[in-house]
Amino acid sequence: MAKPIGELIKEELINQHRTVTWFAHELNCHRVNAYDIFKRENMDLALLIQISKILHKNFLRILADQVEDECKIDGE
Repeated sequence: MAKPIGELIKEELINQHRTVTWFAHELNCHRVNAYDIFKRENMDLALLIQISKILHKNFLRILADQVEDECKIDGE
């Protein structure tokens, strides 16, 4: 089972040694909203693109790869 997108974002933030405060500032939102993002299983595409740019990580590709992998499993 694929990890929720919010969890993937949180892991990347940790891997980059970035703080939630930094992340919230870059997103122009409050820290509480940043923590809410980490709990999400899905989100608006525009927000995901913005987060991808901020963290220099293509989360769209990661999700596409997860879908492709799940399709292969379902097709077996």
